[in-house]
Amino acid sequence: MTNLFDIIPPGFFNCLSSGSNNRIYADCLLVIYEQYDREITYRISRSRIRDALLAYLLENHVNFIEPDNEQQTGERNYNDIANSIIRRFCSKEIGWLEEDNDDNTYEKLIIMTEQGISLAEFLQKLIKPEHEEFSAYIFNIYNILQNTEQWSQNPYVDGLKNIYRNARLLSKSLKRLATFIKKIIERMVKEKSLESLTENLLDYCDGSFVREYARLTKQQNIHIYRSFIKSKLEEFLDDPQWNRRLTLGCALEEELEEPKAEEYVADMIQSTKRFLVEDYDRIMRDIKHKINIYLQIAVGRARFLRNREGDMRGNVERTLRYLIREMDALDWKETLPKEMSDLFSFEKNEFIDTGSLRYPRKAHAVLQETVVELEEMTKEDIEKTKQSQEQEAYNPYAKEKMKEYLKQLMGSGSTLSCEQLPLQSKRDLLCALSAVAYCGENGYTLEILDGYLDVQQMRLRRFRITKEEPV
Repeated sequence: MTNLFDIIPPGFFNCLSSGSNNRIYADCLLVIYEQYDREITYRISRSRIRDALLAYLLENHVNFIEPDNEQQTGERNYNDIANSIIRRFCSKEIGWLEEDNDDNTYEKLIIMTEQGISLAEFLQKLIKPEHEEFSAYIFNIYNILQNTEQWSQNPYVDGLKNIYRNARLLSKSLKRLATFIKKIIERMVKEKSLESLTENLLDYCDGSFVREYARLTKQQNIHIYRSFIKSKLEEFLDDPQWNRRLTLGCALEEELEEPKAEEYVADMIQSTKRFLVEDYDRIMRDIKHKINIYLQIAVGRARFLRNREGDMRGNVERTLRYLIREMDALDWKETLPKEMSDLFSFEKNEFIDTGSLRYPRKAHAVLQETVVELEEMTKEDIEKTKQSQEQEAYNPYAKEKMKEYLKQLMGSGSTLSCEQLPLQSKRDLLCALSAVAYCGENGYTLEILDGYLDVQQMRLRRFRITKEEPV
C-alpha cells in the first residue's frame, strides 16, 4: 500500500503548520491559484505571480516574519517578500510550485505542481464548500442505462464504472447532508435570543438544502427510476454476453486477472443495487427524522425564549427571592395597583429543563466586612422604574395575545390554513411561529400538511390550524 508521504515532498505541509506565517502562506497559494483561472495551462510568467502576491501584501498590510532559513539583509520591502514566498513555494522541500524557462523568450515561468493544484482546490472547498445537486446523480445513472448505444463499445469504463461512481458520489453527498442537519440542530439548541433563532430559521427555510431535499422527495423522486435501474443492473449479471464484456473490460482497465475481475464487477453491481434499493431509503429516513427534530426544537426553543430571558442566573435568583420575601411581608397584592399585579407572578413555573438544576457550590469565607451606602429613590425615579418594568414585561407574542390573534384571523370559521396567514415581514413570521407554538394551550389543533409555502423569500412547511370543539 502506497503511503502519502512517499509521494509528496518532505515539507509539503510545513507552510500550513502552526506558526506566524501559515495564514499568509495559505492566502498566497490561493492568490497564485486564481491567476490560472483564465489560462489554458498552469504556466504563468514569474513576474505576473510576483505582482499578484505584491498586490495582496500591499492591500492587506501583511506583517510577514521571515523564516529562519531566509537570510535577511537590511530592510525588506514587499517586493522582496513576494520573491521570497515564490522561492519558498518552489523549493524541493515544499514543492507547491516549479520554476521553468520559456524556450522562445527565455522568460522565467512558474508552474503549479499536481500536488500544489490539489492542495489549493482542497483549501477552496474548506473555505467555501460547493453545493451539490443530489438529483443530478440519479439522472446520470438513469440516462447512462437508458442510452446503451453511447457506451456499448466500452461497457465497463463508460457504463458500469460511471454508474458506480455516480452512486458513490450520491451516497457521500447524502451522508454529508445528514451531518449538516445535525450541525443545524446543535446550533439551534445554543440559540440565546429570539432574533438569532429567527435568523437561523430564515436561513434554513431560504437555504439551498430545503430546495434540494424537496426535489429529491417530489420532482426527482428515486422511486420513479428505481425499478428501471434495478432491472438493468440485474441484466448485467444475468446476461452472459454483458457479463463477459464487463469482465474483460474490468480486467484490462484495472489490470486484474479474469476471475478477480469477474468478482470485482459483481461487487460493483451489487453495491450499486444495495445502495439504490436499501441504503438510499435508510439515509433518507434518517434525514427526514432529523428534519422533524430540527423543527420541533425550533418551536420548543421559541416557546422557551418567549417565557425566559437569559441573564446572570445567580443575580436573578437572589433578586427574585428578595422580592418575594419583602413583598409577602408587605402584603403586596393589596399595595400594588391592580393593573400591575400580573407583572409580579414570580412563582408561576411553566417550563423546566436540566439547566434549571442547581448544584452545591463551595462557600466562600467573608474575610473583610463591606459597607455599601444605599441611595433612596425619589418618587420620579420610582415612576420611571415602574414604566421601564412595564415596557420590559410587555410581550407582543404572549400566549393570550396569540389566542386573540388566531381568533381574529379565524373569525366565524373553525379552520385556518397557512396560506391565510399574513407573512409579509419578520414580525408576521414571529406571530405565525408563536401562534403555532401555543396552539394546544389555546384550544387549537395543529395539522402538518405536505409541501412547502414560499412567501417573500421565506419557505414554511404547510399546516392547518383547527379550533377544538368544547367537550
